[in-house]
Amino acid sequence: MFKTSLWRIYRPDPKLFVSGLSKRWIFSNLVASPGSELHQKIMSSAMLRQTGVSLKTLIDTGRGELLSGPLLFEEANLTKHEKMILQVATFLHRELPIRLAHRVRDLESVSEMLQQKSVQQVREWYVKSYNDLMSFPLPKTKDEEVTFAKLLKDIYARHAPVLTTMAKGVWELRESLKLVPKNMSQEQFYDLDQLHNFLDGFYMSRIGIRILIGHYLALREGGPNETNSDWIGMVCQKTSPKCVADSAIEDAKFVCARQYGDAPDVTIHGRLDLTFPFIPSHLHYILMELIKNSMRATVEYHGIDDIDEYPIKIVIADGEENEDVVIKVADEGGGIRRSNMNRVWSYLFTTADPSVQKGFVDLSHVQSDHDRDSPLAGLGYGLPISRSYVRYFGGDLSIMSMEGYGTDAFVHCSRLGHHSEPLP
Repeated sequence: MFKTSLWRIYRPDPKLFVSGLSKRWIFSNLVASPGSELHQKIMSSAMLRQTGVSLKTLIDTGRGELLSGPLLFEEANLTKHEKMILQVATFLHRELPIRLAHRVRDLESVSEMLQQKSVQQVREWYVKSYNDLMSFPLPKTKDEEVTFAKLLKDIYARHAPVLTTMAKGVWELRESLKLVPKNMSQEQFYDLDQLHNFLDGFYMSRIGIRILIGHYLALREGGPNETNSDWIGMVCQKTSPKCVADSAIEDAKFVCARQYGDAPDVTIHGRLDLTFPFIPSHLHYILMELIKNSMRATVEYHGIDDIDEYPIKIVIADGEENEDVVIKVADEGGGIRRSNMNRVWSYLFTTADPSVQKGFVDLSHVQSDHDRDSPLAGLGYGLPISRSYVRYFGGDLSIMSMEGYGTDAFVHCSRLGHHSEPLP
């Protein structure tokens, strides 16, 4: 389906078309190529249904409130915390191979992307992680759980640069298409909805995998004496939007000042005392991206000498009867053209300088997606990834812009946390 939608909108250079023969050549040179025993196992796992979780489930599990039914533990006299950790490890031992297998199948469904070396690297990471998990026995004792946790730490680190590496794959695809008038224009590439939808689903699913592993590792580090604290794994039950915004402002100022020599001021208004259950690291990433965009727009629209007259405003709104906690980031940075409003959510659209895009040629120094030195900044990934983070637990991110004046971004975070993750 992707191939049809991609090639029907322009007349391709014949050497770029993925023939059945070249497609077979691509697959035959991959790790766990189709037909191999490992690939057959992966495809079998990909047929199984993924189990969705909600923010409330993460909290309740971390409290040990879901310890019911038969538990396959081989040790007696385990504490409530130790039982909870083993319960989560058992769930991940079953669930993670299924999710990883789904991602391998997704990558193989888009042969044009799979031609790119960076995408092949990502697929190899998923295949290796799947095989590592399938080779590990079900943890039933404390010692086995400790070894299992070490394995998941390795997997978590292995997949840290997936976002940047997939972004490089998109860049490689764009380069391989040789964007000249007789082929595909820049505008047509930006509007490839099927490719964007694939990336959106892939990244959303990746967020889920990292939350499951990260939450489990955080629960282990918390220890049995931390069960009554504000933190349960990755979730802070008293997340303060004001405190998170303060931290995001400092990080955004660092990035802006490094690029332009200075940064606009940011003021915070509204419910400064508000707290609610959320994952602070996700909210920090979202707010930093929005503030960073606003700073860049303000500096480029008004000039560095006049930025003091145009501070960025953050408003935190909430009420006991409200469905969501809403955070607004407003700037006077000139706004966005109406013709580009839909494209700001696309992973394929960027206004970055070509020299920044060329930074994708070498990503060896990038250790994770959110490094300050990550070349994702300015490459069109900030807004769509931020929206995926907030949508993951039932929220949303929207943009209202007035060209010639400025832009308002609205972050809607669900208060209740009952929404299950949006699995494909």
